[in-house]
Amino acid sequence: MAEKIENLWREVRELSLGTKIDRLDSPPSPVKFLRDYVSQSKPCVISNAIAHWPALKHWSDPAYLAGALSNDLVSLHLTPNGCADAVTPVGSIGDRDDLCFASAHVEKVLFPEALRAVQSSCKGKKVGYLQQQNDCFRTEYSTVGVDCDGDISWATEAFGCSPEAVNLWIGTEHSVTSFHKDHYENLYAVVSGEKHFLLLPPTDVHRLYIEQYPAANYSYHRDTEAFKLELGEPMRDVPWCSVDPYPSPENEASERLKYPLFFNGPKPFHCTVKAGEILYLPSMWFHHVSQTPGDGGYTIAVNYWYDMQFDIKYAYFNFLQSLSYKSSSLNPILSWREDEDWESSDAERNSD
Repeated sequence: MAEKIENLWREVRELSLGTKIDRLDSPPSPVKFLRDYVSQSKPCVISNAIAHWPALKHWSDPAYLAGALSNDLVSLHLTPNGCADAVTPVGSIGDRDDLCFASAHVEKVLFPEALRAVQSSCKGKKVGYLQQQNDCFRTEYSTVGVDCDGDISWATEAFGCSPEAVNLWIGTEHSVTSFHKDHYENLYAVVSGEKHFLLLPPTDVHRLYIEQYPAANYSYHRDTEAFKLELGEPMRDVPWCSVDPYPSPENEASERLKYPLFFNGPKPFHCTVKAGEILYLPSMWFHHVSQTPGDGGYTIAVNYWYDMQFDIKYAYFNFLQSLSYKSSSLNPILSWREDEDWESSDAERNSD
């Protein structure tokens, strides 16, 4: 069984995905998008798809955004390290492990104050991130909604529906999104700066060591400028990916021993999405995201979530995930972090 699963990781790349993410110079027709990418569950990066958006011209200017949204309350997410919705040490809790799934402290503040908190982020002290995955662009940021399209027209036609949610993300190099998957078809448009994605297909689910972690939340106390991490009440567990693809030098050896399927298996796909480009991220693909700020000192993206089809692909994924798996044949190969074809920079590894 183990050998067959490991063969699957390689065969899906050889037969379908290739070794690099496709790049398109212009938006595809709905038929081409559906045939070559959606039906194949294959990511791609599309250029020249949002060149007409006023946001590309205006949003790199903090004064423009602060003025346009001066009276709007938005959700500011705060953490001490830029790692929200991530596996985090919490200390011993009875007979539980010393790791938890940590969520950010969230407060509603006026946008100008929130933007200043993002711009002044300092890892190890306080990192601000503007994001709220509940259709926030069409609610909290509706004032600047005219600066972007309400949907991605060729994707809407291909999927046969409008976006379920449209979200806005504003952060700095200090914010990171840990490996996870979404039950949505995702069109991810970068407006300012760059986003750096590590991607793994759903077939690689065992390589991410999904475990149950107790849910916890940060609370932030303004008077002392201190964070406190507390377990939720009542206690509940969250299934989450255990792997950090960029462990610190002092932890790398132990991480490689704990997660050999990830570090010794086929390297993740990597792509950088620049301002003006869109990433199509198929549903159920695992992704880790970091970012490089643009001219305004932050990175901005708008993503469109379309409902996924709960079809045979979803059934296949659930079946694969249910299989008990323990590697018996995987031999160490050249680390993907050492592969000369690996396209990463020190800035990316230190961000998010």
